[in-house]
Amino acid sequence: MSGDALAGWHAYVAARTPAALDAVLADEVVFHSPAVHTPQKGKALTAKYLTAAMQVLGGEDFRYTGEWRAEGSAVLEFRTRVDGLEVHGIDMITWDGTGRITEFTVMLRPLKALNAVVARMAAALTA
Repeated sequence: MSGDALAGWHAYVAARTPAALDAVLADEVVFHSPAVHTPQKGKALTAKYLTAAMQVLGGEDFRYTGEWRAEGSAVLEFRTRVDGLEVHGIDMITWDGTGRITEFTVMLRPLKALNAVVARMAAALTA
């Protein structure tokens, strides 16, 4: 993969296959959840969280609405609905020179929507 991980990330969002996610994550990737205080470290744990997040957030209403890039990083703005609530969030993504994601941070608003997502994520992560 080239130095731009966004194409790989968008391919995962479209396909939602474990292989597509595995291809875009660095082995030492760190995931920052809007609901968990400590960073989640490593490919396996990050993949678990991102897979659950796509199950919870990635329904038919999910869409990216903005994108801002810098050297080796980007912010992707998204909107979706969870339990009838409008969810507005961003994915902050950093990648290395090989095009693999090294850090992934999710932020969500409003608080009522975050609370709904946290409950659904807890269920998805224990399933």
